[in-house]
Amino acid sequence: MTLLKQYFNSISLLSEETWKEVSILFKKKTLSINEYFVEERRYAKEIAFLEKGIVRAFFTNSEAKEYNKQFFVGPSLIGAYTSLLTKEKNLIPQQALTECVIWVAEYSKLEKFFTKYHDFERLGRKVAEFYFLEKEKKELEMALMDATERYLLFKEQFPTLEQLIPQYHIASYLSISPTQLSRLRNKLMKKR
Repeated sequence: MTLLKQYFNSISLLSEETWKEVSILFKKKTLSINEYFVEERRYAKEIAFLEKGIVRAFFTNSEAKEYNKQFFVGPSLIGAYTSLLTKEKNLIPQQALTECVIWVAEYSKLEKFFTKYHDFERLGRKVAEFYFLEKEKKELEMALMDATERYLLFKEQFPTLEQLIPQYHIASYLSISPTQLSRLRNKLMKKR
């Protein structure tokens, strides 16, 4: 719980009164490898602080091919934000790639604090802004960078991920095949 408080305060400082009220809504849970935090075609109701572990957000096309949209590495926030905000079924499941420790809260209960505590509302706005900027940045990377540039940026953003998750997940995130990723890595190693 201490890490959650530090994480929130690193984004936007919360008063002790706000923290006391908000913190009681979070319950500690674990996710096993391959367990879903939120599934496809279900209504999202919870948000979580990922204290430890790795979670992927992905979608599946009409041919049942999966595409990794995002990796969340603790400490981070996870949740199906679109489903939470629109009250529609989730289209982008989130699945644990490693053992995870999470702190879960019902989003509807947290939402009530936005009007009660302005510092909590400011935190919510800053989190939303961060994820909007991340989404736009990823879209630009996919459109403007070649596979090598995307891979090098991936390594910079997620320096330990290659040793922790299967390579096909990384290839999917980069929008290349596992074979292309293997060739790309070999080519870069030869340049060293």
